[in-house]
Amino acid sequence: MSDRIDSLARLIVEFGANVQRGQVVVVGAELGYEDLARAIVAVAYDRGAKFVDVTYYDPYVKHARLSRVADESLEYIPEWFGHRVLELGRERGASVSLTGPTAPNLFDDVDPGRLGRDIYPRVKEWMHVIDDRSVNWCIAPCPTAAWAELVHPDLEPARALELLWDEIARICRLDEPDPPAAWRERSVTLANVAARLTKRRFDALHFEGDGTDLQLGLLPTSQWIGGADVTAEGIEYMPNLPTEEVFTAPDPERAHGTVRSTMPLVVYGATIEGLRLRFDGGRAVEIDADKGAETIRALTTRDANASRLGEVALVDREGRIGTTGTVFYDTLLDENAASHIALGDAYQTSVEEEDRPRVNRSELHLDFMIGGPDVDVTGITRDGERVPVLRDGLWQI
Repeated sequence: MSDRIDSLARLIVEFGANVQRGQVVVVGAELGYEDLARAIVAVAYDRGAKFVDVTYYDPYVKHARLSRVADESLEYIPEWFGHRVLELGRERGASVSLTGPTAPNLFDDVDPGRLGRDIYPRVKEWMHVIDDRSVNWCIAPCPTAAWAELVHPDLEPARALELLWDEIARICRLDEPDPPAAWRERSVTLANVAARLTKRRFDALHFEGDGTDLQLGLLPTSQWIGGADVTAEGIEYMPNLPTEEVFTAPDPERAHGTVRSTMPLVVYGATIEGLRLRFDGGRAVEIDADKGAETIRALTTRDANASRLGEVALVDREGRIGTTGTVFYDTLLDENAASHIALGDAYQTSVEEEDRPRVNRSELHLDFMIGGPDVDVTGITRDGERVPVLRDGLWQI
């Protein structure tokens, strides 16, 4: 297992975040990620990092807060958490964040409405440093025994963890002779798809099928992004490992219709199943679910724009995640297996300067999956022409 940990750490640091000599690096991890976090620290110092700081998030500490803190303090996050992020941007530092459940079902006994009001460990200032391109960053998975048992409950724990590592290794292309080269090739493919979508300048997208009939407006300068990104200083990096999506910012005032989540969603410790929303005038006006609806309702009241959309992302079936047939209960992986939309904040870089005042601004950014082979995606031009974009999970453009 140590060889896989070292290989994943090298891919994350050297290619994903692309840590540079002299940079300050922050690593965000949960308790349970220690082995990979320590390997990442070692590789970052080998790359010439000036200082590497690991911050561990403990979900049991959050559980204690949610269970005991006064109601009026639920939404409070100390300002210094945001200041720390902004300072990293001023330092032109690098960031690595690790994902994957470490304590599944821990929050099942917490009132879902209270759970939806506490968005920590999300800090809204991260969107600022992403938008101003001051930080080279990467989010990547970290397999754990608890996560493996959640994903593969019918297997013996040791076999479940081995299988999860097998899946993560393939998804992250660690099985390739040269993983960074394999990712560069995939990045070019995603960038080409994004360029074709941008060139079409669709006025709207229409999602149809599997309980969904949703039309989303796009902004005049919405530009699609996929694959690698680059900082203001010219450092190329891969924000997500893995990544299989192309995305843009929709018009937050033009979303109409109904949408059904095609995969479970794990958000701030809560598992949401069978999520269904109805949009009107750009807002989610009805929210239902088989499990966890109150958590989503609470999240969408976080601020004035939390019920509007900030992202639409398209994913085809050619990526490696969907072909596993596994539901990972982790947004990083599941959102790259199926097309998705996000309530809340938009990435300003996905529109040109003239439309940036129009994109959605919110403390929330909540992705949920709405795509799959049974969901058709159609582009609508400003003249009303309907152009197939995704059919049976395959690109049509």
